[in-house]
Amino acid sequence: MPRVITIASGKGGVGKTTVTANLGIALTRLGYHVCLVDADVAMANLSLLLGMHSSPITLHDVLLGEASVQDALYEGPEGVKFIPSGLSLENYRRVDTERLGSVVQSIAPMFDYVLLDAPAGIEKNVLSSLAAAEEVLLVTQPTSASIADVLKIKITTQRLGAKPIGVVLNFVLREKGEVSEDEVSKMLELPVLGIIPFDDEVRRSFMQEKVSPVVVRKPNAPASLAFAKAALRVAGKPVESVAQEKAGLIQSLLNSFRSLFGKPR
Repeated sequence: MPRVITIASGKGGVGKTTVTANLGIALTRLGYHVCLVDADVAMANLSLLLGMHSSPITLHDVLLGEASVQDALYEGPEGVKFIPSGLSLENYRRVDTERLGSVVQSIAPMFDYVLLDAPAGIEKNVLSSLAAAEEVLLVTQPTSASIADVLKIKITTQRLGAKPIGVVLNFVLREKGEVSEDEVSKMLELPVLGIIPFDDEVRRSFMQEKVSPVVVRKPNAPASLAFAKAALRVAGKPVESVAQEKAGLIQSLLNSFRSLFGKPR
């Protein structure tokens, strides 16, 4: 059965779009057929992160009835499929986001996962994104203000009949004053499915001549390994494989040093 998951947050700036892109590619690497949908029809950013901002046909055209959803379906990094939103403000004013649910359901049977990158907040477009999915994954920073915002999204999600499945903690610094994983889980009454550390490699991914998600550009970066773990948890699989991969990388580096400098005395 396909899983349609909206990825949502309270206010903007918590890295929701970054989570959507990297989580989708991480799920693709696990062998799943994944489609990412930029459901933020007003402030589309997912296409920029994927390096696909020049896509000629977009979700705007589909929602306006001027193109089929198949025409707006593109192949992104590492085989993940992608439906971009348009950048035209004129088209945005004409778009009927209430059609989003039927559009998503028309493609869902083609995939194992459809991930919707929702707008921030609780305006009409956000409600359409939440209502278009059976499940919702919440993204927050480990701060009281951010968690209070995402709690409102959780309550709204439940009122719309969707199921919140968990939380991704983003930009985690492990500093004094941050809300812990256990506290977040208790406050939201949801499992924490991902803990993404603050990682300069994520920021650098936006600064390249060719923009690319961190899991593609630097697959062994701390954030990339954390996204891989989050994908396993979302899929209901054990996370030991990621730990083994990291241990294997460290051992490989040690072996390289030993071959260059000899065994330590």
